[in-house]
Amino acid sequence: MTTFQHQPKFFAMTVTCLLLFFLPFMAFGIELDDAKQRGLLGERPDGYLGLANPSASPDAVSLMKDINNKRREVYKGIAEKNGTALSAVEALAGKKAIEKTASGQLIMQPNGTWARKP
Repeated sequence: MTTFQHQPKFFAMTVTCLLLFFLPFMAFGIELDDAKQRGLLGERPDGYLGLANPSASPDAVSLMKDINNKRREVYKGIAEKNGTALSAVEALAGKKAIEKTASGQLIMQPNGTWARKP
């Protein structure tokens, strides 16, 4: 076979390898730190993430919902284990999350407005 006949196979293999390499990076969408730094999501006093920017992408909204669902399950487990109200666990988690939030990222104020953490 001539070199020309091998070129289509080489090209197809190269493209396949590149797609397999970059596919995981494309599948991630947006990450939490990125969404917080861009002001799309912020921490709420009730222990959950909030949509700080109504024009956030569907990826950011999906990320928020996924993380909030996971947080809710953890909070429920803690509440059941300690025999306490879910709302108490949520409030404590919210306080801790806001304390850990990096300066410049958004946190929800008690009145429901968003502010950058000093």
